[in-house]
Amino acid sequence: MTDLFADHQVPLDLLAKRAFNFRWAETEPGVIPLTAADPDFPVAREIRDAISDYAQSGLFSYGPHLGLKDFRLALAEAMGQRRGYDLNPDWILPIDSAASGMYAIARAYLRPGDEMIIFDPVDFLFEQSALAAGATVKRCPFDEASGRFRLDRLDGMVSDRTRLIGVCNPHNPLGRLMRQDELAEIAAFAERHDLWIMNDEIWSDIVFPEQDFVSFHHQPLSSDRVITVYGFSKAFGLAGLRIGAVMAPSQESFDAITAAAHVMTTAGGVATLSQVAATTALRDCWYWVDAFTDHLRAQRDLAVARLNAMPGVSCTVPEATYLLFPDIRATGMAAEALVDHLHREARLAVVPGNARFFGPGAEGHIRICFATSRAILSEGLDRMEKALIALRQGR
Repeated sequence: MTDLFADHQVPLDLLAKRAFNFRWAETEPGVIPLTAADPDFPVAREIRDAISDYAQSGLFSYGPHLGLKDFRLALAEAMGQRRGYDLNPDWILPIDSAASGMYAIARAYLRPGDEMIIFDPVDFLFEQSALAAGATVKRCPFDEASGRFRLDRLDGMVSDRTRLIGVCNPHNPLGRLMRQDELAEIAAFAERHDLWIMNDEIWSDIVFPEQDFVSFHHQPLSSDRVITVYGFSKAFGLAGLRIGAVMAPSQESFDAITAAAHVMTTAGGVATLSQVAATTALRDCWYWVDAFTDHLRAQRDLAVARLNAMPGVSCTVPEATYLLFPDIRATGMAAEALVDHLHREARLAVVPGNARFFGPGAEGHIRICFATSRAILSEGLDRMEKALIALRQGR
């Protein structure tokens, strides 16, 4: 099973042709991209076989507007078995990516001039989905000393235009899991101010064993106002198939999101072939996710130890995701300048912690993806260490 993630399993020639979004197909030859959160490994054999079998039938007719019933049942069953969620499959909407689900939720619940509360730092899609709906965002800051977000400030951020709060759990880019008391506090806050919760759980399958994952779905008080987004790009490696899902808490909410997603016309919806692949992932491929997580845990431990030994770098251990978010302020360089330096001097591409990608609270950090082979990660870290030592020595 461990051979699934051996060094030789990374198909560099294919990645150079197919892996876009700041990755192998968009970088110069010789540059190692530890950038976008997308695995370097081929997906599980069962998914490949399911796609091939369906394609060999030769029939690609329109699928149902609300997606394949088998997909919705498989997702409800998987979430029930692995996490104890009680989901109604009739309120699950297949959609073309978790990102698209976030935009649909924003369109359903925000109007021009409305406000959405998001955390800082957090993935840029929270802000972008609100802006696309004509709304603005207010940011709840992260407190480095306590390692928690300043939930005590939430009440002071509410106005008569606040409609939605976005929660990323597990958190991108911090790799942090929300604790049960934090979720309860956010749920009570949303209840108090009559807000909806956009609950992004796209990383919820990549959780390391030191800390349990808890969800709003384990909080009965919040169940009627939580809209959860799920995806298949992080744990199953299906980013290119554009498949995700939105889990609504009621028929009324499901209808609102369905209308906002434009799936009742041929303008929206997710490809049937993608739903077939995702259904197979949910029913047959958890062994692959578990083995992948074991591989990632070893990668994480190696990378954190290496980064903390580098001059000017301090890195906490992520509890989930395959992302590192080291503090690089002691290098004396801003994030963008250091990223440029690493690209130029080390032939290594990483993501700057800046307002564009994660909000102003990300300043002074870089983000590193470690969903690759041990050989590639080690080479990337070797290059980074050499460049930072040279920088420290003024060479």
